[in-house]
Amino acid sequence: MSNLFSQTVVDQAAYENVVTQLKDKGVRLPRIADLADPSTIAPEIVSDLQNVDPDAADARNLFRVHWYNDAGRKGFADTPAHLVLPPELTGVRAKIIVAVGARFPMIRAHKVLAAYGCLVPRLVTGQFDPFAQRSVWPSTGNYCRGGVAIATTLGCRSVAVLPELMSSERFRWLEEWVADRRDIVRTPGSESNLKEIYDACRELAGDPQNVIFNQFSEFGNYIIHRAVTGPALEAVFNAVNGEGRLVPRAFVCASGSSGTLAAGDHLKKKLGSAIAVVEALECPTLLRNGYGEHNIQGIGDKHVPLIHNALNSDFVIGVSDQVSDHLNLLFNTEEGRAYLAHRKGVDPALLRQLSALGLSGIANVVAAIKLARYLDLGEDDALMTVATDSAEMYGSQAEKTLKQDYPEGFDTVSAAEVAGRYLFGAATDNLEELDHVGRQRIFNLGYYTWVEQQGVALDDFDRRRDPRFWDGLMDMVPVWDDLIDALNARLG
Repeated sequence: MSNLFSQTVVDQAAYENVVTQLKDKGVRLPRIADLADPSTIAPEIVSDLQNVDPDAADARNLFRVHWYNDAGRKGFADTPAHLVLPPELTGVRAKIIVAVGARFPMIRAHKVLAAYGCLVPRLVTGQFDPFAQRSVWPSTGNYCRGGVAIATTLGCRSVAVLPELMSSERFRWLEEWVADRRDIVRTPGSESNLKEIYDACRELAGDPQNVIFNQFSEFGNYIIHRAVTGPALEAVFNAVNGEGRLVPRAFVCASGSSGTLAAGDHLKKKLGSAIAVVEALECPTLLRNGYGEHNIQGIGDKHVPLIHNALNSDFVIGVSDQVSDHLNLLFNTEEGRAYLAHRKGVDPALLRQLSALGLSGIANVVAAIKLARYLDLGEDDALMTVATDSAEMYGSQAEKTLKQDYPEGFDTVSAAEVAGRYLFGAATDNLEELDHVGRQRIFNLGYYTWVEQQGVALDDFDRRRDPRFWDGLMDMVPVWDDLIDALNARLG
């Protein structure tokens, strides 16, 4: 852990190569403070962005790696994009507020922020040499795309490692972005096969040219989400809570790498919100120690990430992948939207925006519904969650569900069945309210992955029990911003 938290340049030769590479590409890096509050970005940079394609491999897009992009993704909005889901859609009285990740640049998912938080601290301290090393990004889809996007815009070679059964949309994107298609490493299995990803990374790490950016253990992932995503969600809540009556009951979020869960630590400290961790019922790691396989792509399983502040979690909620697969159809077909509009009275304008929910976003929403029922929340209560990506990444998954479950077509009756079973029928089963023993159980489960398998020192593992460790991580934000300023000065 020590090198990550270095406050000075570790390798001067590598640092000089960073300066040369970024200067040649005309790069200027945004500070983490800029991404948390884009109003601090220089007006000339904001003006220049009007001429930049938000999906291009253009380093100026780094100044869009935040939650405040507007609908056209050319300018900035006053409040991060979000949806407020009404009782007509959720069946519960509480307001469910969803921050929308699809407005992020290049990959249309907020994992590009995590990748920035992992690579840039290495660059500004000379711990990654763009002339001699390759950045390796293991994930189940969006993080490796984010890593490839950030690395490419900075002129760094990158390798994506992900399971071979992830959505075809992910692979098509990667094939267009990597320098060489051999830089896409397909590991056996699906979303649930993280060990195979780790095995591939262990082999790649045998080459000193490869630097592994493991999102599950990279504390830069935690730090940047707590510093950027947390305040963004706080701003969303404050905007929705215009009359001041809403109570922010909880932040509900899939486990995944646990980077986004760090936003919950911010919200708990600032707003007093509880933290509810979501996982796939087909592989309930936190609920039942992990067994099985699932298709809620992007949320991980079978281990507790090193960057998960487990002792600060309050609830664990299991959601079946059948829920996300079938609601993906309900929200993104004419028949599904017509049923919700005509029979449930949901505003058609809102229904058109539900395409902003990818599979994990849908799971987060349903988990929020389950928690609202469990806590018997009322109309003055609010639950916050996120949609990492949109339905854009899962058209092939929708086709798979249609072919498998609705070979004769998805009609109004099908829509009613799906809505009744998976949305309005969401119950309070597979939900655990954690006490001290429950939190300790989850924390201890991480021992087997990180100490026994991945070689993390026991002292480094155990220091994560102390809340001051997690709060102290945030001291790195001004340090990294000063180092970014110093690098930008060298870049001219």
